[in-house]
Amino acid sequence: MSLLELRGISKWFGAVQALRDVNLTVEAGQVLALVGDNGAGKSTLIKIISGVHDPDAGEILWGGRPTAISSPHLAKELGIETLYQELAVFEPADVTANLFAGRELVRSGPGARLRIMDENRMRNFARETLQRLRISIRSVEQHVRFLSGGQRQSVAIGRAIAFGSKLVIMDEPTAALGAVESAKVLDLIQEMRARGLAVIVISHNLLHVFRVADRIAILYHGDLVSVLPKAEADPQRIVALMMGRNGGEELPAV
Repeated sequence: MSLLELRGISKWFGAVQALRDVNLTVEAGQVLALVGDNGAGKSTLIKIISGVHDPDAGEILWGGRPTAISSPHLAKELGIETLYQELAVFEPADVTANLFAGRELVRSGPGARLRIMDENRMRNFARETLQRLRISIRSVEQHVRFLSGGQRQSVAIGRAIAFGSKLVIMDEPTAALGAVESAKVLDLIQEMRARGLAVIVISHNLLHVFRVADRIAILYHGDLVSVLPKAEADPQRIVALMMGRNGGEELPAV
């Protein structure tokens, strides 16, 4: 049974159909790469999964059960964590606050009634999480505005792993990162897979896609034109499908 199954998902924005009858499964312990040119429907699809948009047609199954993911809050309750390229962390806060992000620990005893945060326990937990995942950051009290792009992504991934997410959606996780930091983020994606999480990665970097993906889903003008196991795919074929070509022939106009 798939962790997530989309059946016949369609979405309109006025007269424009952004998604057309999309059928897709997402499996625990696998990385699914979602690729397509600008305007292909990638962002719309992940926003439906993460509760930002409601589909206009179709059905979502979570753990085999029909589920309406009607808000980002509900998505989080189900175990869906979405890491957007620019919004994965809250810059004014420190590393510890970003790791907890709404899951803060409260002191026991007299402080419990007043909801006083247990900052020592939170900092210790944050340090242990970073050490366990081999994330190199000078201090958990450091504000994330001073972190590199790769470190910020690592903090967001650490949050997803530490708090039991089941599906992590990543929007261009290596965009604007150098080679070394990109490699670290890709290693963490593979770590999530090894821990049994399902991961959806949107990326324009096919080298990174082929490094981490188990399957590659290609969107073209709102249509899911193919889902290929990595072993059956190659970059040339992926690019052709992204451009609306299949075996040298143009895909039907949409």
